[in-house]
Formats: sequence, structure tokens, C-alpha cells
Amino acid sequence: MTKKRINPIITALLFLCVGILAAVPHAAAAPEDAAIKSALVTEFGGQQPVEWGETLSGVRTRLKTDEKVVALTLDACGSEHDGYDEKLIAFLEAEKIPATLFINARWIDKNPEVFARLASNTLFEIENHGWAHRPASVTGRSVYGLQGTENVAELVDEIEINARKIESLTGRKPRYYRSGTAYYDEVAVRIVERLGYEAVGFDILGDKGASYSSVEVQRALLAAVPGSIAIFHMNHPERETAEGLMEALPVLRARGFRFVLLKDYSLQ
Repeated sequence: MTKKRINPIITALLFLCVGILAAVPHAAAAPEDAAIKSALVTEFGGQQPVEWGETLSGVRTRLKTDEKVVALTLDACGSEHDGYDEKLIAFLEAEKIPATLFINARWIDKNPEVFARLASNTLFEIENHGWAHRPASVTGRSVYGLQGTENVAELVDEIEINARKIESLTGRKPRYYRSGTAYYDEVAVRIVERLGYEAVGFDILGDKGASYSSVEVQRALLAAVPGSIAIFHMNHPERETAEGLMEALPVLRARGFRFVLLKDYSLQ
């Protein structure tokens, strides 16, 4: 019997398609995931938000304590030009300063070995910074040129795809969620809560998307008060966030402040 030869171009295309499909995350990997999304779409799909911002009701911006403690939070956003601020992380490790890391799915994909090392270090807490780094909207509202999630279903995917990704890699599902840009509408905040997370913002804008100079970073962090949550970025080593923190953190310590993880305290 003569064997039919398979066109090598078709074979190559088949392998390419399989690779693409394997790389695409699935928002509803299990029936219960689809059921949760459907229920949230039914409950919230007709609601029109009126608020939009970083500090609206329901977004946690401080620790619930009067102790002299500060929670450092570092975002890894995962855009095309993102890197890894190894100098900043090495300083935190050397000084044994804990930090909560909000990490985006794209950054994980670009830095799998680094992510694994950070996740295994008890000094750090890995939390959810979304799948595609989109502002948390149910109407597609945008900010800083970034398109927000268009509707409830897209918001659920933005949150849950990365949460499942982190859980599969670390064995722990995130507890906190920070949207891309840290912007939310109030309907989105309620959806975050219904999914079992807390929406986290900040009361100290530490580096303004890694755009601050080292002096501005220092000035921002040295304004900390007991219970502050400070936001910085660990995805732009070419900027001056590390230098500013390396100057400011010892000063805060000398003032009697300690540095803690979000999970160490209730949030408000």
C-alpha cells in the first residue's frame, strides 16, 4: 500500500495552531468558573457605575492599625518594555524588608524563573495585578490611555485568569487584587469582593508609575503615617525607584517604623 505524504506546510500550520491554543489562557477552565461568571453577569450586568478613581468606597487604601507600620507594595505590570528591578529586590532581601508584590500575568510569562524565586521567598507576598493590566471597569472606561474592561464578563476574566495562574504556580490563590492603573468603578469593586478578593489601592503614591526621580520617591515615602500602604513599581529598573527607596527606607526605620505584608493586618 502506498502511503500518502502529508504536505509539510499543512503540518507546520497544525503545529503552529496547537502552540497558539496552548498559550491562550482559558477563563472558564471548569464548569463552576463559567457558572460564577454567568451569575455575576446576571447580577451586575445592568448596573451603571457613577464613580471612577483610585480611592472610591470599597478600595482598601490603609492598614487598620495605629502601629508604626507601613506596607510596601510593588507592581509588576507586564507591558512590552517592562523589565525587572533586580537592584530593588536585592536591597529588600539584604535588609529583610517585606513587600507585597502585585504581579501581572504577562510579567510572569516574561520572567518565569524570577517569579518562581520571588514566590518561594517568604519575605514577599504574591498578589493579583490582572491578566492584561486593564483598569477595572464594567463599561470600558479608560485612563492613562489604557482601555478598561468592557463589561462584567471581561472584568471577571481579567481577575480570575491571573488568579488561577498564580494559584497553579504557587499553590496559593491570591487574596488581594489591584487593577491595572489601580482605577476602579464602584460596580467593579463589588464584583472584586464577590469573587472573594479585596480591591487594594494606596495612600502613598510612591513613584507615580515609576516616573518619579529618586528625590521625589524619597519625599513620597517619608510622608508615611502609621498604617500607610505605599505603591511602587518593580518593572522599570531603568528608572529611579530603587535609588529613592534605598535612601528612604533606612530613614523610616530610624523613625521607628516597621515594614509589613498586607496579610499581616486588616485593611480599610
